[in-house]
Amino acid sequence: MSGFVEKPEPVQVPGLTHLHTGKVRDLYRNEAGDLVMVASDRISAYDWVLPTEIPDKGRVLTRLSLWWFDQLADLVPNHVLSTELPAGAPADWAGRTLICTSLRMVPVECVARGYLTGSGLAEYQESRTVCGLALPEGLVDGSELPAPIFTPATKAAVGDHDENVSFEEVARQVGTDTAELLRRTTLDVYGRARDIARERGIILADTKFEFGFAPTPDGREELIIADEVLTPDSSRFWPAATWEPGRAQPSYDKQFVRDWLTSPASGWDRRSEQPPPALPQEIVDATRAKYLEAYELLTGTPWQ
Repeated sequence: MSGFVEKPEPVQVPGLTHLHTGKVRDLYRNEAGDLVMVASDRISAYDWVLPTEIPDKGRVLTRLSLWWFDQLADLVPNHVLSTELPAGAPADWAGRTLICTSLRMVPVECVARGYLTGSGLAEYQESRTVCGLALPEGLVDGSELPAPIFTPATKAAVGDHDENVSFEEVARQVGTDTAELLRRTTLDVYGRARDIARERGIILADTKFEFGFAPTPDGREELIIADEVLTPDSSRFWPAATWEPGRAQPSYDKQFVRDWLTSPASGWDRRSEQPPPALPQEIVDATRAKYLEAYELLTGTPWQ
């Protein structure tokens, strides 16, 4: 089993139609046909959306995404129309709400990897490949790859794993031209973000993007980057000063949550069908601090 431990009821706001409750974000449509995306403080681990929230997490993800959209604006347009709070929305939505262009979404998670870890490491250890791409011998957990690679995945429902697929499978699903555009844009954006993060003492090991298409005035379609970008929820950020291939790297994300859930202190067996327990306050505080640290290091701005 997996999914929500306690699935929240959507907030009802006049003029907004609720579309979807995701792991972190709630999606609505306004009367103009735009998407209203609200980033909650929910956190997920091991395919479960946990019953405990991390205060300010949704605002960190939203503000960091907006900062990155500005850094990437010359590479790819984004879907944000406004950060103004919709009329009648609860005060808690402030700072976590984006009004966005409604896109024809591409059904692919566009993943870029510059370092070997996670599911890529698992595949490499079996076949010396990642998503069918051959890699050299001798790589270990945390190794930098000879060059960044595009390793797409199919987007899973809440509670399911995304599944890594080959470039050829993406081309079969969306067409060769679109697949090549996705690969090129993903690697361009990763390269820009990797260099920015590196200047700030952070390694961007891998990250995932979502893209969609919007119509243009001349009747064509333009590729747009959507959802969140380059946050601790969608990326692996490692401290450059402590990077050491051959072991798991400390990261700016929810590792405190994962470690506690798999420790004897939680009393939870992730192989069982039982939902995970609530998080203790010290784990909540440590995780919040890690998200804020990532925001402040990347943007150079104190969290307020």
